[in-house]
Amino acid sequence: MSARPADWTNGEEAILYQSCAACGGVQYFRRGFCAACGAGDLREKRASGEGIVLVDAEEGFRMMAHGDNALAIGDRVRARFAPFAGRIVPYFEKTK
Repeated sequence: MSARPADWTNGEEAILYQSCAACGGVQYFRRGFCAACGAGDLREKRASGEGIVLVDAEEGFRMMAHGDNALAIGDRVRARFAPFAGRIVPYFEKTK
């Protein structure tokens, strides 16, 4: 059994997603197969941290996250990492 890659869920300041080598599909929740085509050849990749909250990441996956109260639909955002309930979580702020 291989070690789980380091990301925000285990204390690192990173957001990881999977990319399918067979169809190019992307997914945020880790699975052992591609949700689009069922293939098992997935690559872990590090996201840029840029997107729109509900965050549509530049890389093509969508995730729910914490963000500034002043954010509006369509705002461009960038992730930073903030403490929450004893862990670090992605927190999105409007890009300047």
